[in-house]
Amino acid sequence: MDINSLIEQYGYAALVIGSVAEGETITLLGGVAAHQGLLRFPLVVAAVALGGMIGDQLLYLLGLRFGPTLLKRFARHQKKINRAQRLIQRHPYLFVIGTRFMYGFRIIGPLLIGASRLPPKIFLPLNIIGAIAWALIFTSLGYVGGEVIGPWLHNLDQHLKHWIWLVLVVAGVIIWRLWRKHRENNRD
Repeated sequence: MDINSLIEQYGYAALVIGSVAEGETITLLGGVAAHQGLLRFPLVVAAVALGGMIGDQLLYLLGLRFGPTLLKRFARHQKKINRAQRLIQRHPYLFVIGTRFMYGFRIIGPLLIGASRLPPKIFLPLNIIGAIAWALIFTSLGYVGGEVIGPWLHNLDQHLKHWIWLVLVVAGVIIWRLWRKHRENNRD
């Protein structure tokens, strides 16, 4: 089974799972896979949006339930936390949608939003809108990037096979030399 078959078979599930925790790299790779024809673009966007939405929703619920306790662990960043919570109160729509685009806020953002007690009826629809916008943008970037790295990826299987054989041969030589050295040491 080659790597392309694995991507076609498990790609969407991997995108959902991967985008729950870490999104940008997985999403870009999903766009590249769509460009290569291994996955369908609309389904990549849907899978990535679903994973991103689930991840942020879980973090929001953690923040809602355990917010004060969790934020005590970040006491040295209290000024930044207070500033973020003021922004959440003043501009909840922009903050909820924008937090997934802010570097360093991917995990802490939804926790802060939950800890700020933003009602779920406001967070959920904004989370869905933000996840879809984020998925469309990053999947599109990966799709366009697929044009650049597509020729290299097309021959990836052949490159991997050569590297695997090289590693096996080198490992075999090293094992053989260690075995001979061990044998010579036992003779003495």
